[in-house]
Amino acid sequence: MPNTYTQLYIHCVFAVKYRNAIIQSEWEGYLHRYITGIVQNNGHKLLSINSATDHLHLFIGLNPNQSISELMRLVKGDSSEFINKSGYTKRKFQWQEGYGAFSNSNSQIDAIIKYIINQKQHHLKKSFKEEYLDILKDYSVKYDDKYIFQDLVD
Repeated sequence: MPNTYTQLYIHCVFAVKYRNAIIQSEWEGYLHRYITGIVQNNGHKLLSINSATDHLHLFIGLNPNQSISELMRLVKGDSSEFINKSGYTKRKFQWQEGYGAFSNSNSQIDAIIKYIINQKQHHLKKSFKEEYLDILKDYSVKYDDKYIFQDLVD
């Protein structure tokens, strides 16, 4: 649409179902490239992507022609199918329901990219749960503990 200008930067975070630590360094690069393709093929700009063994971070320049929820549905669904078809895990791979999506200003771009790049070092000191709760607090997101993480019921 003519005369429409946007600058939308979104940091997305989502976890492996039950926060199982199954994303392995041997294949995470393939996963990152696959997700990059999904993001770009949907008209968005991927600024940064990285994962730890139990979750993934994306930082994108969002194209307003597609909602964040639709993009996350495609990223999570298609990447789960990719992992399962590739045989990277012994059991069926699934992402946990839901995601976090946080808007950022132009002045925050470099800091968010560095934060995502340094995920592995970051998680030597802090668990994903601690990180995620800190992000929610930093962005003043109200949440209910019972909906934050789905745990495996014995």
